Amino acid sequence: MLQRVQTIFLLCVIISMILMLFLPIWEKATGGENEGEQITLNAFYQVHSQAGDNGTEGQAEKKSTFYIAIFAVLAIAVAGTSMFKYNNRLTQIKLGALNSLLIAGAMGTSLYFAMGGEKIIDPGVQGSYQLGFFMPVAALIFNLMANRFIRKDEKLVKSVDRLR
Repeated sequence: MLQRVQTIFLLCVIISMILMLFLPIWEKATGGENEGEQITLNAFYQVHSQAGDNGTEGQAEKKSTFYIAIFAVLAIAVAGTSMFKYNNRLTQIKLGALNSLLIAGAMGTSLYFAMGGEKIIDPGVQGSYQLGFFMPVAALIFNLMANRFIRKDEKLVKSVDRLR
């Protein structure tokens, strides 16, 4: 049934991972706004831009980071599939475990590309993690809560079957 509490948690997983796709994950800037360098990381690209002379537009270099997006899209698909597999709780539990791995993969690749970006410009200055970096953490917590309630339902069904 779709009105169970784990469906709400799985929907929150989907929303969190969709937000991760569209929010910036990490940023680092040196110098002022019109001078210096800036690196921005999102789920699809790492953009390294340099300001030109006298505040003019400089050059920008894009590096593809689509691995983050692949993990996020797979996590969205698995959470959606798990949401509609309410008839088979064991399958839901397995999909929840797989989804935890996919979300951890998205977090790991985000961290990998952020650490790589730290080395590109001014290693003494630390970059800042943006809201997109924390979305997989929220999704992981929501996924764990959904798995907890799925296991609770399975335990309840087994106890009722024992009484028959």
